[in-house]
Amino acid sequence: MNFNKHSNLVGLHAFLSASDYHWLNDDPDKLRNRYLNYKARELGTRYHNIAKELIELKIKQPKTKTTFNMYVNDAIGFNMTPEQPLIYSENCYGTADAICFNENKSRLRIHDLKTGKTPASMNQLLIYASLFCLEYDFKPGEIETILRIYQNDEVKEMIATASDLTPVMNKIITADKIISKLKMEA
Repeated sequence: MNFNKHSNLVGLHAFLSASDYHWLNDDPDKLRNRYLNYKARELGTRYHNIAKELIELKIKQPKTKTTFNMYVNDAIGFNMTPEQPLIYSENCYGTADAICFNENKSRLRIHDLKTGKTPASMNQLLIYASLFCLEYDFKPGEIETILRIYQNDEVKEMIATASDLTPVMNKIITADKIISKLKMEA
């Protein structure tokens, strides 16, 4: 049998994929919601890519109380680096939407752009701040940590303390050891 090549599909996955077969059980409404969520994630990725370019090029947006404009303008105003990877190990890493560290003031700032409607949690930003402390060898009590979520035309801010970050850092270290050990046993 000479199979068709389909070289244009190599490495891609269809929305109605065999490897993500859960859609087989969806009624039409659930399938519709699954697809709309998928498209919303795609749109969110596009917004993040546009924001990254605007921040890098320092192109401020009109001063409105819209999520996107506030996020971009604040990131430019605080001289932040967009889409910065942070890593503790091959088991635990992530990419902060926007980050900066002022060495003179010992101030870490991390901002996160959320384009979905579901209320976001500061946990993701606490992980990023913990990864920063672990990667760059900072003690959370020795730096000021400001975390912001931009969503639904609002800005939510948290001043994270050592009591917020230390348990997350410890969890990262412990979980990494467990996963590393499991990988060696496999």
